[in-house]
This record gives sequence, C-alpha cells and structure tokens, in this order.
Amino acid sequence: MEFNLIDKQQDFLKLLQTQGKSFNTVKNYKADLQCFNHFLIDKQQHLKMKAFTTSQVQEYSQYLDQKYDSSNSVRRRVQALRLFFDYLMTQKLFIENPLKQMAVSPKVLDNPEPTPFPEVLKTYQILKRKVQNTEGLAQIVSARNVIIFHLIYGAGLKVSDMAKLHFSSILKDGARGFRVMVEHPKRDPYSIPLPPIFNADFQFYKTHYLQLLKKEDLDIEELLFNANPYKILAGGLSPRGTELFFEELRKEVKSDMTAKSLRQSCIFKWLNLNTAHATIKEWMGVTPSYSLELYLEELKKDPTGKVYKDLSDD
Repeated sequence: MEFNLIDKQQDFLKLLQTQGKSFNTVKNYKADLQCFNHFLIDKQQHLKMKAFTTSQVQEYSQYLDQKYDSSNSVRRRVQALRLFFDYLMTQKLFIENPLKQMAVSPKVLDNPEPTPFPEVLKTYQILKRKVQNTEGLAQIVSARNVIIFHLIYGAGLKVSDMAKLHFSSILKDGARGFRVMVEHPKRDPYSIPLPPIFNADFQFYKTHYLQLLKKEDLDIEELLFNANPYKILAGGLSPRGTELFFEELRKEVKSDMTAKSLRQSCIFKWLNLNTAHATIKEWMGVTPSYSLELYLEELKKDPTGKVYKDLSDD
C-alpha cells in the first residue's frame, strides 16, 4: 500500500506530543525525519512510498556517514527513523522494521559542563529576591521557580521527572526535612533527599500556593503549575515550560545555565560530599552499570573549579 510519507510523519509527531514529549524533542524528531526526506529527494525518489529495501537502508547509512562528522548525529537520525518505522508497523504499512539491522556507532557521551558554583549561588539569590520583591500570583510563580531550582540542584531531577510530581511526591524525612519521590512506569520508585535549605522555601511556596488555589476554587494536585501573568492555567509544568523558565532566567542573570548544566552541578556536588557512587546512580535514575568516569575525570582535571556544596541561608 502506497502512502504519503509527509502525512505519516505528521501523524507520528502528533503522537509524540500526545505522549508528553517536550517541544524540543518533537522538533528534533522532525528535523531528523526531514534529513531522511532530503535523502529520498537526492536519490530522485518521491515522498510516497510502499517499501524501503535493504539496499536503500545501506545507501541511507552511507549518506549519513558522508553528511555528518559526529557519530552521535548519525545515531540520533537512525534512531528517529527506526522509531518512525516502528510506528508505520503499528499502522500495518510495514511487516517489519527495515532499520532493524542498520548498525550505528555507540553513543559518545559528552564531557559534563556544569554551571560553576558561584553562578549557582548567584542565581539562587536572584530567584529568592524575586520572591521577596513581588506579591500575589507573581510571588507564587517566583516561589515555584525557587522550588524548580531546588529540585534540580538539590535533588538532581530531570525536567521530565518534575512534570509528573504531586504534593504527595514530597515526603517528610524525619527531623532532617524532606525527600522527593520519583516514579517511573517501568521501574521501582525511589526517593532523593532534599537539602535543608529546601524546607523553608517549600513551606512558603506550599502555604501561599494552596491559599491561592482555595481562593480561586481550583482543584490541582500537581506540585508545579503553568500560569500566565493573570491566572493559573493548569496543574503540572511540562518539560517545555521548564525550558522556557530557563530561557528567561539566562537572559536575566546573563548566564549559560540550562536545566542539564545545573543537574550536572548537582552530580558534582554529590561527588564532593563523598556520596557513594551506587547511591548517586540510584538518584540519577540510571542503571548500576552506568559509568561516572567522565565526571571523575573532570574532577581530577580541575578539582578546585568543581567544588560544589549545598546552598545555605548564610
């Protein structure tokens, strides 16, 4: 059965959106699939297809190797196309995935590029001042942003993990303070301790946020929320929403900080605190076989530049 490739790609991208993939993730998949479209056009093939042969798979592999120097770039585009053909199989348009046997180079991990600790501290202080200097909804949004900061630098959470948190995800941890529970559909939940400085910031946020929800008669259970300058729009904050927060933050503090670089700062903090490597891997949500070698090598290269610690009110 012949089908229009562009139409099916659009359907695939819409499916990714409904699955909760971030704006940037969907955009990257679109770019990767367009690379495949350009390959077909270069080969003077129409964007209507009913088959993709082994010889065409080999040609596409050679096309990518010639076009990209980075093995990670090739790997990403192959993986995107492989997932797209998996989708076509669910649509009964292919019996098997022609990309299944296409070999790609192993993923090359980039060296971590954490946000320097002075910048981490400065950013936290700026976020706290915004809480103190605002009121009403603007103050609650500012308080929410402080919580986002703590969840990443304090507990090393990914933006995808934060999107799913509820107030019930913040657990009392005896006299010490709080832990955050991370739950995934394919593995057991685990919890990560939050630093003591989180306590007062969380209590302030929770009190004022719940008061506003009661006042506006909103039934929201999620820890974070999406809002415009005038009202809360919905509970939960998508990965794209967190990305937008960091985009605005970079402009304000004139920094290169991203959620990823701040999370890497947290991992260096754990190493500085002599946290057991097995524990760090558990908190990162990775398998025991995951290697921290890149972090340890960076620490050896510049130990004084990688001195991170928990934030304090001092």
